[in-house]
Amino acid sequence: MEPFRFHLFVCTQQKPEGVTSCPANGSMSVLGALDREIQARGLAKDVQLTTCGCMGLCDEGPVIVVYPVGTWYRKVKASDVAEIIETHLIGGKSVDRLVWNDPAAMKALAAEHNEKFRTMMAARDKAGMLPDALEQTIRSFQPSRVILTALELDVFTAVGEGATAGVVAKDMDANPRSTGMLLNALVSLGLLTKNGDEYKNTPDSERFFTQQSRDNHRNGLLHTANIWHTWSTLTEAVRHGTRVPINRHADATRDFIAGMQRNAKDRAPLLVKTLGTAGVRRILDLGGGSGAYSIAFAKASSDIHCEILDVPEVAPLTKDYVQKAGVAIQVDVRAGDMLHGGFGSGYDLIMLNAICHMFSEAQNQDIFRRAHEALAPNGRLVTQDFILNPAKTGPQQAALFSLNMLVATEAGASYSEPEYTEWMRAVGFREITRINLPGPSDLIVGTK
Repeated sequence: MEPFRFHLFVCTQQKPEGVTSCPANGSMSVLGALDREIQARGLAKDVQLTTCGCMGLCDEGPVIVVYPVGTWYRKVKASDVAEIIETHLIGGKSVDRLVWNDPAAMKALAAEHNEKFRTMMAARDKAGMLPDALEQTIRSFQPSRVILTALELDVFTAVGEGATAGVVAKDMDANPRSTGMLLNALVSLGLLTKNGDEYKNTPDSERFFTQQSRDNHRNGLLHTANIWHTWSTLTEAVRHGTRVPINRHADATRDFIAGMQRNAKDRAPLLVKTLGTAGVRRILDLGGGSGAYSIAFAKASSDIHCEILDVPEVAPLTKDYVQKAGVAIQVDVRAGDMLHGGFGSGYDLIMLNAICHMFSEAQNQDIFRRAHEALAPNGRLVTQDFILNPAKTGPQQAALFSLNMLVATEAGASYSEPEYTEWMRAVGFREITRINLPGPSDLIVGTK
């Protein structure tokens, strides 16, 4: 049975740099072109596009196989895609100039490739060499650091519609030689193109990293650049059991809130939809940051009034976000410390969105106790965070984020579902449930 009229397989098997492979020959651009053309032609319901591992014919790549007939295409370029779609998928005829129809030669080449590969891997193993995947993981900080430096320097805005290294360096007040080296590395990462001495943004860098773009993420990602500096202290943090103080950038707080806004703005409506607004009139948003979640609730119902409590250095930034969202009449912002004092009373909902990981177990237990006191009967406490499994070994992002809290806070960490449940039950919450959301963080909800 073939559920689709056509099923296309494209090899995207990554191999060490310098080794012949379909991705090295451009299969990712072919894959992207296929996807765009299939969507543009309205063929998505009839054509399934699937990536696959090595087919053993790397020297002839990029390789595409079209089923149900089983037509093999070799050395396909992105510029060939429209012809393949028009002639083969719509017209029913193969593109003969790209077809590889010599089964004997194909089998021989695949067998030769597989033998060479096994021999190479055996030799590497005998020599005690690191596996490629492990080597790549160890060095993965390098491309990340290149991009973060480019964001800190605002390289992509400086490149604009196109510029030489000298022009970019002058715009950034940087050294021309080192700027050229950075730009070349960005070309290798697929975030710039180069023609002669001129560099240009790619569609992705133009859309996501330039100041004039509506979808600019640069400002929010500068928080990630700040995180990189704290992670460089991980060794000492593990030795001492807590963060090692470093000099913070003057705009670190603003970058942090911008980063939180980037993460929260799309999740906030999902949280509102998940929790609902029925019976909710008063909300306390602890550590609300940019106010994204309170703003989403305010926009969902004109009957809801929210109060955001955050530290004095954040509160003015929060007010700016609330005012720009046009909900200042429904959302109040007050400066304070959630670790001390009462929260008030009569709230229908108290939210802790990406907050608990900042504090110790004892601090979270105390926050939960005071939140229980501040809630009206049947009110809910909602925590949204990375939630570890009971062994605290996964999910991977939650485990890594726990280390992020080690280097960034006095006693913060990621916590497990049993821990959250125990803390809530200990202070009197009932009907404690976990609600899984798309993405890396989930909800633990307790009712008073």
